[in-house]
Amino acid sequence: MTVKNQHFKNILELNLAVLLISTSGTLGRYITLSPFVIILFRAIMAGAVLYLFCRYKNFRIKVANKRDLLKVIVGGCLMGIHWVTYFFSLKFSSVAIGMLSIYTYPVITTFLEPLLLKTSFSKIHLALAVLVLCGIYFLVPEFSFENDQTLAVAFGVTSAFFYSLRNILMKQEVERYNGSVLMMYQMLIISFLLIPVLFIFDLSGVVSQLVPIFVLALITTCLGHTLLLMSFRNFSVTTASIISSVQPVYGILLGLIFLGEYPALKTLIGGALIICAVFVEISRNMKKQN
Repeated sequence: MTVKNQHFKNILELNLAVLLISTSGTLGRYITLSPFVIILFRAIMAGAVLYLFCRYKNFRIKVANKRDLLKVIVGGCLMGIHWVTYFFSLKFSSVAIGMLSIYTYPVITTFLEPLLLKTSFSKIHLALAVLVLCGIYFLVPEFSFENDQTLAVAFGVTSAFFYSLRNILMKQEVERYNGSVLMMYQMLIISFLLIPVLFIFDLSGVVSQLVPIFVLALITTCLGHTLLLMSFRNFSVTTASIISSVQPVYGILLGLIFLGEYPALKTLIGGALIICAVFVEISRNMKKQN
């Protein structure tokens, strides 16, 4: 396989990851449980599936040293906060608002990655980040501290911040560990952190929601997030983040199909701006391989 074809394959795999992860918006709105309960059972189910898969593929599961173990633990904590705040965002609003507010994370990553990983700052990334922000401006219908949409945006941006930190932290780990192994450990950590949920929340509705939670665990988490982690081997976190900005568009389409949530004209305009940023970044990466 030529370098160009391999790079195109990498881009397709990243976009598949984005499509699979985008199912979280529709599922998060569909499942009628507390975000804490959803994330606990999502993590338990995903962790079990990932463990069986890792054993079947004979992946090296042992963490090499305490430094790596600490990073994995911190990554799991960040992932847990990201998921819980994201699902609160979905509960307070629509799929569109929840998913679009979280997609401030490419902008956050643009500034955090050079700062934390000591990489060079790209002016084009700043321009693309601004374009994505413009898209989000059109997609969010109103900024008022007196309605649920404001709370949704606040939770979404908080979720974006922790997601960006987690991705940057895991960027170095995917060079040494398989993505499925890293996700398995993060699911274990999230499950451990949320054990008190079993004693605090009403779990009577869990049985009726097990199927959509399992779909969330298998499709969104095991497949989508593992593919996204693996993509960090081929792209910078900033590049992966900007390409992933098409996720809200996928999510809105899924919300329209399965939940009947129809986007307004401003939403379509914002989605178009986000897609433009994605295609510019894909085009830049393809040219680098020529």
